[in-house]
Amino acid sequence: MEKNHEYIQPSMERKIYYVSVQSGSILQEQGAAAYELVISANEAELGHLQELMEELSSMDEAEAFHFSAHPYGTASEKQMNAGVDGILMDIYKLLYELGTEETKRHIETMDLFPEGNRK
Repeated sequence: MEKNHEYIQPSMERKIYYVSVQSGSILQEQGAAAYELVISANEAELGHLQELMEELSSMDEAEAFHFSAHPYGTASEKQMNAGVDGILMDIYKLLYELGTEETKRHIETMDLFPEGNRK
């Protein structure tokens, strides 16, 4: 798979990270907490992933506030869900690009991407 993002820089030093999308954590130590996926990333790639995770966390907080203020929903509910879904797709696409073979297989079983649309 071709990596076409400006933050993907193969020449920079890569390190192994353990990622939990559910908890929003990216760790260097395998036993530090529960994780779902393993990636190999350089500093720029890690920074981009952290930005996406922070954006997802911010959207989750905004969504929680919105639904507590408007428990019966509003027209913007669909927009908020679409925003969260878009960020999640960006996160999983990046995790796929940076992931180990096992991570890639796991993401493929999730059927998140139409065939051939993992970029």
